[in-house]
Amino acid sequence: MASGQKGFLLSRQSSDRRNQTEMVFWLVTDDQPVCLVLEGEQPVFFVETAAFKQAEMLLNHAQITVSLRHLELTTFHHQPVTALYFNTIDSSQRARRLLSSESLLIYEADIRLHDRYLMERFTYGPLAFTGEPIQRPGFLEYRHARIRPAQYVPSFRVVSLDVECSARGELYSIGLYGESISTVIMIGEPSAYKKPSAGIEPEGAVETELTIQWVTDERALLEALEVQVEQYDPDLFIGWNVINFDFRLLLKRAALYRMPLRLGRGWQSASWRERTTEPGQGYVAIPGRMVVDGIDALKSATWQFDSFSLESVARELLGKGKAIDDVNNRLSAITHDFHHNKLKLAKYNLEDCRLVMEIFEKTRLLDFLRLRSELTGLELDRIGGSVQAFTNLYLPKLHRAGYVAPNLPEGGGLASPGGYVMDSLPGLYNNVLVLDFKSLYPSIIRTFKVDPLGLVEGLQHPESAIPGFKGALFSRERHFLPEIITQLWQQRDQAKAEQDSARSQAIKILMNSFYGVLGSGGCRFYDTRLASSITMRGHEIMLQTSKWVEESGHQVIYGDTDSIFVLLGKKLSHNEADEIGQQLATGINRRWRNLLKDSLGLTCYLEMEYETHYRRFLMPTTRGSETGSKKRYAGLKVGKSGEELVCKGLETVRSDWTPLAREFQAELLRLVFAGSDPSIYILDAVNAVQQGKKDDQLVYKKRLRRRLSDYVKNVPPQVRAARMADEQNRAEGRPLQYQNKGSVQYVITINGPEPLEYLNSIIDYDHYVTKQLKPIAEGVLPFVNLDFEKIITSQSSLF
Repeated sequence: MASGQKGFLLSRQSSDRRNQTEMVFWLVTDDQPVCLVLEGEQPVFFVETAAFKQAEMLLNHAQITVSLRHLELTTFHHQPVTALYFNTIDSSQRARRLLSSESLLIYEADIRLHDRYLMERFTYGPLAFTGEPIQRPGFLEYRHARIRPAQYVPSFRVVSLDVECSARGELYSIGLYGESISTVIMIGEPSAYKKPSAGIEPEGAVETELTIQWVTDERALLEALEVQVEQYDPDLFIGWNVINFDFRLLLKRAALYRMPLRLGRGWQSASWRERTTEPGQGYVAIPGRMVVDGIDALKSATWQFDSFSLESVARELLGKGKAIDDVNNRLSAITHDFHHNKLKLAKYNLEDCRLVMEIFEKTRLLDFLRLRSELTGLELDRIGGSVQAFTNLYLPKLHRAGYVAPNLPEGGGLASPGGYVMDSLPGLYNNVLVLDFKSLYPSIIRTFKVDPLGLVEGLQHPESAIPGFKGALFSRERHFLPEIITQLWQQRDQAKAEQDSARSQAIKILMNSFYGVLGSGGCRFYDTRLASSITMRGHEIMLQTSKWVEESGHQVIYGDTDSIFVLLGKKLSHNEADEIGQQLATGINRRWRNLLKDSLGLTCYLEMEYETHYRRFLMPTTRGSETGSKKRYAGLKVGKSGEELVCKGLETVRSDWTPLAREFQAELLRLVFAGSDPSIYILDAVNAVQQGKKDDQLVYKKRLRRRLSDYVKNVPPQVRAARMADEQNRAEGRPLQYQNKGSVQYVITINGPEPLEYLNSIIDYDHYVTKQLKPIAEGVLPFVNLDFEKIITSQSSLF
């Protein structure tokens, strides 16, 4: 194949057309958008050769055209298989249903045609292509195309889109913001374009050049959007909940007027598909373009926030947010401004677009998604996808080794043991070190050759295999996953050296996903022996490591998955503690190398690192008992820039506790770590609450995980508050806010929980003292021989 042009895969799909298959791949290139069209590729799946005569007879009787080919492939149970090829996707699906109904085992029938085509050519995001070009309006189409892997970094043309509407979904305006576009399409007359009154600019907003395009009605609004998109020609739309709100609403309103929404390249129409597993959620397809939702993208890149509202994320990342965060007030303000101050609404609309664009730039989300696609072949808009990523990487290698992939486990499979968590020794300590294994699970896979093919081959040749757990044996020579991880590991080290955080994060997430994939019943390579040989090996490694540390004269007070917490205890400088930490890590690594070489003849890829020195450290008890807690601790971390209070699993880092609780715990810990008596601070905090000086810190904010109507037997405070709010909303003619999940803010009053927006009763201050301050104090004070109740009662005895 000639070198051809290069591009980056934007979207892919396959369908039947004119009694044969057609695959369509849209690419971003340096010149213009490209559409590759490949016709006649045959869908395929496999049956065991012993059953192929029966399969052939059934298919012929059903008049399903099939061609059969005997291949040098077997199942994981070493049964030879025959490949069944079909002319259309429809015929392959009918064949799949027919053979399954007759209880014939079939393999790999659920792999989409275009996915198989790409993965079998080891082609993921970037690719080179050739074919017969045909110039179309706005893009270049290639027929009889051929592709191969290539190196190519695209430059995406991006537009941020946001829709403003009434509570009933009637469109008011659409904002579009990008490198050379800053436009709001607005229903109305230019006479409504008036300068807003003072004080309406969003906090931290920078004046952005704004063009308003005036249209007469909703149909004209949608038509103007089509023209703007055609002219700007973006590769990617981005936004906030942009798929399930903005685009879903746009398509609904277009359907109302019986008009196609021609947002695709070549004026092709956008379409909507509902998710079968999640009513109200779906997918939008726009030929030649991709839609990336900011919330989904952040979650895929493992970003975490107390709330994923645009307001909350923008304030945390950018230090600024929307002018109005309260949903009810915002809806009212939008409607008011649409009728009375359209310029103000246009600026709000465009500001939302700009905030999304700045979040994407700040977090390098598109770089992350591009690199993830480059590494795994996942679509840019794919949510999760670790199972698909593993399949893309592993399946073509497996075929070349002579095997077809197994089917999903029946019943979802059995759970595998989780990570190692040691019982902690509660206490208030001086000088605690944290040592952890670098990427423990990936390094176990590399070292002990944990691998699906390796398991099959190891069980075939037990005499030379590496022992795993639950009867697993792994081949020393035939495996793929250890090499895949080794290559990723090297790429990540290079990315770190080049300070390429997006690539490093993409690789880290991919490597760490492999254990979860092998232990997931949703993965065709699931086997409890695989996942158990990772986690149980981890247990073994952590226990042996703790034993070696204690043999060196130090005490291990806690261990969790890949980390151990080592008590030095005695008075030491930070440099002295650092030196001990480095010595421990070096010694442990040396012992593992020697042990694995001598006992199993293996090269050791386990690498322990000295991570942290805590000058002061608190390991609390489980609330209400004397047992040490797990995954909860606090400490004063010593670093180059000084000391930093670190809290894990405590109220200071939990969003379901009030700001009062978080502030109180942080200050209490600082005082205790400093060796100061916290009694006066505790008394002052209690008095401030009871005197109403902390009212702004008493708000609970909790998410509703289910629909409001789903809470029947157990009705927690946030649900009671949400129901009260929506009852008031209904009485005042406002839209119901909490019926379908959401986040509610409420305060505990003498009459129970009440929503913040409809707070009518007196606050129950005793609740906040006994349910917020007291539990926190009781988790800390026993370690300095103090008692919360005695401190409180001592105040009254002074008078």
